Amino acid sequence: MRADRAWLDSGTVPTGGLGDRYTAMASRALLDLRLLTRPNGASQASWYGLWRYSWPRDSAFTAAAFTVSGHPAEARSILGFMARAQDPDGTWAARYHVDGRPVTDGRDRQLDALGWMLWAAWFYQAETPDADVAGELWTMVRRAADHLALSLDAEGLPPASSDYWERDPRTEEDPRRPTLGVVGPVLAGLRSAAAIAYGEGADAEADRWGRAADRLSGALAHQFAPFGYPRSPVRGGRMDTSVTFVAPPFAPRDAGVTAAISHAFAEQALPNGGVLPGEEWPGNKEVAWTPEVALFGLAAAASGRTETALERLDWLRGHRTSLGVLPEKVGPDGHQAGVAPLGWTASMVVLSLAALEDPLPIPPP
Repeated sequence: MRADRAWLDSGTVPTGGLGDRYTAMASRALLDLRLLTRPNGASQASWYGLWRYSWPRDSAFTAAAFTVSGHPAEARSILGFMARAQDPDGTWAARYHVDGRPVTDGRDRQLDALGWMLWAAWFYQAETPDADVAGELWTMVRRAADHLALSLDAEGLPPASSDYWERDPRTEEDPRRPTLGVVGPVLAGLRSAAAIAYGEGADAEADRWGRAADRLSGALAHQFAPFGYPRSPVRGGRMDTSVTFVAPPFAPRDAGVTAAISHAFAEQALPNGGVLPGEEWPGNKEVAWTPEVALFGLAAAASGRTETALERLDWLRGHRTSLGVLPEKVGPDGHQAGVAPLGWTASMVVLSLAALEDPLPIPPP
């Protein structure tokens, strides 16, 4: 306990500026993230079963949570682990063993991982005085950003890929095009990479990645915005939590996106107060997912919609385990229905509370 207290005191525990209302939840979330992160920077999603691995997506958010809470060494360690795990073509496997070996279980590579890692590297640099992104981090950024920039098609979109749902893109409403769960992170990643490159004096890379981001931004406006930002760019398309990926802190605030977020939450809401991952979710339709609630909370907190953010945070606070840990899922009776802790949820709680205190940086368009 003394070591835990000392570690927390070495940084800051975001509380949203609300006294002790969220202190216990934030402290436990940070300690769980610390426990889930190995000395080599491998950050596990959770302790058990299929979750005892390191996903690039989850790791990016954990690095951001460590950054914003004043633990830059831990954030840098996670980024370094992922830099060493990255393949020369700029991609990552879907997940990794904690020793850095890819998990070979047939899961396809997930293109959103590149975007999230680029965003996390920029966030670390933007929030950490004298942060150094030279060496392995610059190599990681260059490889991932080049891969994404070269992947855009004539419409300005990346290829269809599995995203945070981790399912075959051929099952989507528009199997030819990427989901918003891919487009949002890729756009944030390209903008982040361009910002890093400008800061490093790499003007040619900055211009190249910036032009790619502009093309993708145009495709987002043309392909998704007219339909209200559904998961797939089709008229009447199903809504999904990934609409939050094109909102702060990943993209500038937009009135159309804000309206789409409210619509998505209403379509995905459950009687227990939580949400499904998306409209017409193919899994259990009575079980709420805490990372999705946290994503809606983060979008609200980073957009200045304080009351909505507090509603989401209060729900999460009220559905922790008896040990104060944030679980993955909550059943219709309000009890834990998945593994605990879940690092992704914990990281977004920390980021949401930090956003309520001070605006989080947003990758420049």
